[in-house]
Amino acid sequence: MGKFSGYRCSLCGKTFDEAYQGYVCDADGGNLDVLLDYPSIRSAWSPERIFSSGEPSLWRYLPLLPVSEPGFRQTALHTAGWTPLYHLPSLAETAGIRNLWVKDEGRNPTASFKDRASAVLIARAKEINAPIVVTASTGNAGAALAGMAAAAGWHAIIFAPKTAPPAKIAQLLVFGAEVILVDSNYDSAFDLSVTAAEKYGWYCRNTGYNAFTAEGKKTAAFEIWEQLLSKRENAGRALNLFVSVGDGNHKGFKDLLALGWIEEMPRIFGVQSEQSAAVYQAWANGTEQIRPVTATTFADSISVDLPRDGVRAVRAATETKGAYIAIPDEAIYGGITALGKAGIFAEPAGAIAYAGMRQAAENGLIGPDDDVLVINTGSGLKDVRSAMKAAGEAAVIEPSLSALEKYLDR
Repeated sequence: MGKFSGYRCSLCGKTFDEAYQGYVCDADGGNLDVLLDYPSIRSAWSPERIFSSGEPSLWRYLPLLPVSEPGFRQTALHTAGWTPLYHLPSLAETAGIRNLWVKDEGRNPTASFKDRASAVLIARAKEINAPIVVTASTGNAGAALAGMAAAAGWHAIIFAPKTAPPAKIAQLLVFGAEVILVDSNYDSAFDLSVTAAEKYGWYCRNTGYNAFTAEGKKTAAFEIWEQLLSKRENAGRALNLFVSVGDGNHKGFKDLLALGWIEEMPRIFGVQSEQSAAVYQAWANGTEQIRPVTATTFADSISVDLPRDGVRAVRAATETKGAYIAIPDEAIYGGITALGKAGIFAEPAGAIAYAGMRQAAENGLIGPDDDVLVINTGSGLKDVRSAMKAAGEAAVIEPSLSALEKYLDR
């Protein structure tokens, strides 16, 4: 594949050719960035040509991905991505922000942002003939892998903490994955999955470990570019992007900048729970040294003791002149109800991004005239228990008009 030219370590800069079979740098254990042949892509493609694609999924960006067309059309594998972007004036007025958009990743096939990474991972598994793919997950990444693997006829093995929300475990099982619950936390499940992959030769999908996960996730940045950045009248003003963070990176926007297809990066604001804030603490201390914490947040999708891609997560904010924000768990419920009243059902990890945006506005990090985009990373159906706690209980009355009148007059 001409567009995929190898890897580069995000820490020491060491490069590897495309035949390299390690997941991380063999010199310092740093996460790897996939290298693309930008001149070749730029000479063969233009934004207009990509935008003209009729493909209603992340595969419209195949020219910018390091994998080949995966096949398996008319399956969930080919419906990941191209999620809606909503302009919400009523929510903007409540937040005191004139221009506010929300990108709803809960509309993906298994209802979370993680479908993007898993779709590309399955395409890569097909290329390298790896019939078994394994991952550790608190639920969403596992559900995404299980769903994409089922669509493609691949075997998936999922290690998850036994405390993961039941709705997420149900997804894993319904999709036919081999599910192994670990009597510990996500970090223990992660370590076990890596050890098992090494011993049995499984292909490891883990977030913050396999470089191809970032290649799938970056397609959300491409969609933001196409759906919003390329169309704004005030294109000279930076977009302020709020997203929940367990760990992560900003590979998609870096690709677009390297191609010369955007002039500047959006300002990225990472939002974490105060009860799982390893990346926030590193950023607040002005360092890239990630120290483990004891994560206790109920936003399970971002509950991580030791982020495995923490350095690139810190850089996503520092290199774009953004920031990190830590939110108390109780504020997440307000985010769920606020987004719900705008017609978006968000899981806790998605709602915390909105809560972080509100705090940033109160603290003067963004102003009322700024352009702001919040990413909801997953559907509230992933964690109905938290949704019910946020929304409260429904009224119960006797089946009579007098009972209804009494309720209405309360």
